Amino acid sequence: MKRILIPLMLVFVISCKKELTVQQIVDNSITDSGGKRLDDHKVTFDFRDKGYVSENMNGQRVYKRISDLDSTTIIDVKRGDDFERYMNDSLVMVHDTMAVKYANSINSVHYFVRLPYGLNDAAVNKELLGKETIKNKEYYKVKVTFDQQGGGDDFEDTYLYWFDIESFKPDYLAYDFHVNGGGQRFRKAYNERYVNGIRFVDYENYKPKKNGTDILEIGQLYDKGELELLSKIELKNIVVE
Repeated sequence: MKRILIPLMLVFVISCKKELTVQQIVDNSITDSGGKRLDDHKVTFDFRDKGYVSENMNGQRVYKRISDLDSTTIIDVKRGDDFERYMNDSLVMVHDTMAVKYANSINSVHYFVRLPYGLNDAAVNKELLGKETIKNKEYYKVKVTFDQQGGGDDFEDTYLYWFDIESFKPDYLAYDFHVNGGGQRFRKAYNERYVNGIRFVDYENYKPKKNGTDILEIGQLYDKGELELLSKIELKNIVVE
């Protein structure tokens, strides 16, 4: 009788194992990445030919981009929904249209650097699509959309994230976009490193070889070699204070 009961008990335990919710997956990923440390740590890094700063000031998230042009230092500051530009420490006026463009550009860089932390922002809608295998490794596949209120100018874009089912690290992400003719991008994380407890990665940036593909299928397109490498996104001189 015991020989029968033990296998039955094992089957029962396995069948009763609770599946993780999408919120638990994202929370586990943020914990592993040390993302909450971004709340009280200043982060600086270089991306391409510009410097970037992220810090919280009086409870408000402030993003900066620093550019050097000949003898002029340009500091762009995004504070909440506000944008300011300083040239050699002097505040200058920027037309509203360009201010929105600059602010979106700054926000985009910081958004990807801070991932997966931003996935718990109020305007984010998360949906677990199940599991998917990429390069013989299984991942939780999560779809992210945004509310119009608080979702920024690109709120209509759809994002996908693939979280390792063991470590919860987001090894891949993808998104579609509608500006400048639209398109799709797929990113593979590499060169993982932790600086003062916060995870940072670089990305290989891909696009589909053919137009008109479904964003939900882009992970399998990558697995089949049907994406082409566009660029590499590399962070340098990372400092966490």
